[in-house]
Amino acid sequence: MELSIFQDHFIFSRLENLLFLFAAIVSGLMLLWPLLSGGGIKEVDTRQAVQLINYQDALVLDVRDDSEFASGHLPNAKHVPSEKIEERWGELEKFKQKPVVMIYRGGVHSNSASLFLKKNGFVQVVNLMGGIDSWKRAGLPLVKR
Repeated sequence: MELSIFQDHFIFSRLENLLFLFAAIVSGLMLLWPLLSGGGIKEVDTRQAVQLINYQDALVLDVRDDSEFASGHLPNAKHVPSEKIEERWGELEKFKQKPVVMIYRGGVHSNSASLFLKKNGFVQVVNLMGGIDSWKRAGLPLVKR
């Protein structure tokens, strides 16, 4: 008799409770995914990016396409579109010991350019959280061609 009472009150004996548990696990994994899939590339906010640029002479590497770069980019940014990072490797090698702030479009990025640099010996590669859009929202300076 006691066994059946225990089974009736066991939290996971009902389908909706199992579905809730499944949803909780999936949500947790989705929250952890950026940490697991980012390959260890850190994201920094605009304040941290400005500090890296001003106090540690960080390279600002804009990996957006040509038209996006022309519409507005950070002052002194080096432009190497993401899909050309491997073929233009020679231009970047001299910056291996400097911090590199990666600029992507509106926070959307594949991390491929950042991961390529990190795998090839760059000491500190960081992505600007929110991309160029966060820079604009912060009212920080942009240069247009």
